[in-house]
Amino acid sequence: SENPSVTLFREYLRIDTVHPKPDYDAAVRFLERVGTDLGLACQKVEVCQGHVVLILTWQGTNPRLRSILLNSHTDVVPVFEEHWTYPPFEAVKDSQGNIYARGAQDMKCVSIQYLEAIRRLKTEGKSFARTIHLTFVPDEEVGGHKGMEMFVQRSEFKALNVGFAMDEGLASPSDTFSVFYGERSPWWIKVKCMGSPGHGSRFISNTAAEKMHKVINSFLAFRESEKQRLKSDSSLTLGDVTSLNMTMLEGGVSFNVVPSEMAASFDIRIPPTVDLKAFEEQVATWCRDAGEGVTCEFHQKCMDQHITSTEESDPWWKAFSGVCRDMKLQLKLEIFPAATDSRYIRAVRHPAIGFSPMNRTPVLLHDHNEFLNEQIFLRGIEIYARLLAALASVSPLPAEG
Repeated sequence: SENPSVTLFREYLRIDTVHPKPDYDAAVRFLERVGTDLGLACQKVEVCQGHVVLILTWQGTNPRLRSILLNSHTDVVPVFEEHWTYPPFEAVKDSQGNIYARGAQDMKCVSIQYLEAIRRLKTEGKSFARTIHLTFVPDEEVGGHKGMEMFVQRSEFKALNVGFAMDEGLASPSDTFSVFYGERSPWWIKVKCMGSPGHGSRFISNTAAEKMHKVINSFLAFRESEKQRLKSDSSLTLGDVTSLNMTMLEGGVSFNVVPSEMAASFDIRIPPTVDLKAFEEQVATWCRDAGEGVTCEFHQKCMDQHITSTEESDPWWKAFSGVCRDMKLQLKLEIFPAATDSRYIRAVRHPAIGFSPMNRTPVLLHDHNEFLNEQIFLRGIEIYARLLAALASVSPLPAEG
């Protein structure tokens, strides 16, 4: 008696695409099978060895118009099984209809909701002027460097003629739905401090540890100021402030040896409202103030700050928000606090919205006991069907003639 859409969702959840060895081939075979069943055209693009982007296409009646892109990623993050109530790759459904599995929220639900929304529209005999493309990409959970980052530079992506894209968002524990129109820029910085070595019994001057102490104090003082700013202003969300965390500390060879070098790594996420050049100079000042021999290197430094318009004058947003008003969905517009493949889409100048229709749901991506209720999942299919119908029917834009 289970809804076939739910059955398909649970089947996808059982495919083990967890890092560090995701079974991408099994995921692509499954999705290609579903796409073929729906009468969608299939194309596979190997962006690098073992990393395939699957494209499923529902051709519009006017292929010259810019297309709608529905993006999702096939990989999921690791699990700590001892903390799970049910095995994380069995997609167990409890008596309340909660489906437990890694990827239930992030983001295999969205992949199947896209497909099932198209199934519904095709069953109703609908057709639209604009083409709809679905892309299923690898490696998003490890930065997207062997997935969407490479794909947007290829001719196959350019041939999609994208006008507007949708990608993942987050669950919302309240009645509202979160909609993300931009993302914070991730910076991963490693600060190295060189100093005088010596015996652990002496008061040696100019040590690496003393310099590291100053570096850490400067970075964490800024962290505390941003934390307090978020706490004191109820209008702000996490995506509106800069988060900073020290994630690794390295140095030393023995208890009785003062090391000549120490290093600290920081994960920093910067909102689009921040002047990135000014912030980089602030980081350099913190390093200079700690003393000589203090350097920083960037392991990731995203400089793109493009955001997607949410003005009612924008035809894409007007179509999206109009459906939400008609369905009485309460929206909360936010900057995404972490990072998704949307940043690569926006970086090549395409508008993209992050949206996962999961309200009244605790945010459990990357967490133990990740789940999604089947009724919330099914409601999401209905929402996507309405959104796709509106977006694929947006009138020709001036640039499209």
